[in-house]
Amino acid sequence: MPPSATAAPAPPAEALAGEAVAGYLHAHAADFLRSLKLHGESGADTAAADRAAGALRRTARRIGGTLHTFRPLLDPDWADGLRTELDWLSTTLAQEHACTSRLTLLLDALTRLSGAGPGPSTTTGALPAGAARAGALLERQLTLARTRAHSAALGALGSARFHALADAVALLSSDLPLRPLAATRADTVLLPVAADAERRLLEAAAALPLGRAGHPYNADALVHGLGPAPGEEAQDAPWHRVRRLLRLHRYALEVLEPLRPGGAPPALTRAGRLLDRHRDAAEAAEAAAAAARTPRIAPATAYALGILHADQRHEVEAARFAFQEVWPGSLAIRTRTP
Repeated sequence: MPPSATAAPAPPAEALAGEAVAGYLHAHAADFLRSLKLHGESGADTAAADRAAGALRRTARRIGGTLHTFRPLLDPDWADGLRTELDWLSTTLAQEHACTSRLTLLLDALTRLSGAGPGPSTTTGALPAGAARAGALLERQLTLARTRAHSAALGALGSARFHALADAVALLSSDLPLRPLAATRADTVLLPVAADAERRLLEAAAALPLGRAGHPYNADALVHGLGPAPGEEAQDAPWHRVRRLLRLHRYALEVLEPLRPGGAPPALTRAGRLLDRHRDAAEAAEAAAAAARTPRIAPATAYALGILHADQRHEVEAARFAFQEVWPGSLAIRTRTP
């Protein structure tokens, strides 16, 4: 997502660090409150409510990420408390969207694998026989999960906890508790702070098994079948961590835009999208495996879900392969001090 359309005017390089961070937070606090108002006015328009909830979620992530990266400039107790509440909100609001996207991804993959779509079928035999029942089972399970997530989101938005959070965000535009470091020139403070976030990203990415990812479909993630597969989670977790750190780095570049114009390099944006694809495929594979563990399902249904699980784990491998091709040239070292 691009920076807020309502962003405050860019401060000059000689501006104070606190002013630069405050301007960014003020702009996104205004976006948060505007999205909240739109959500309240959406009424029975579910599409409008979904858009407003998505905007709330994205803005909450940006504010929380900025509080995390530029914590040395802020009162730490205040920043940590507000960030915890923003993380709670964004996580709660993300669940319904995740269930909807996961169901669409899995049903589209089943259609492709069973040969019912426009493309050629990649399998034969028992899969078409079990694909319909597998799709129905996934639809029941994920629709139920989506309904529960929707109820949880509505409950969260109507809770006293959320109203306290909204009040705290509203105060961002007028009452930002800054530490003495914030009174230093922006270019001498923000660049080193953001460079620390960049360093954490580079270290986490360097720890990834990019050598293995250079061989597509190495199938390491398939060896655990449809069991609980702690090995899959262990493989996926470092990649998910890089995705989170990359997102924090992108937010830091947005704060630094007045000092280092140009924003995130296009290849960096592509790397982030590949990690999103990796996350989506990993979670879809987990959902297929969970459905396959449903008691007393027909063998053909279990077979179709097993094929679907393997297909999504191949998508995980494909995303890793594409990432390792993009990553070496994707990260412009833009936050280093001269």
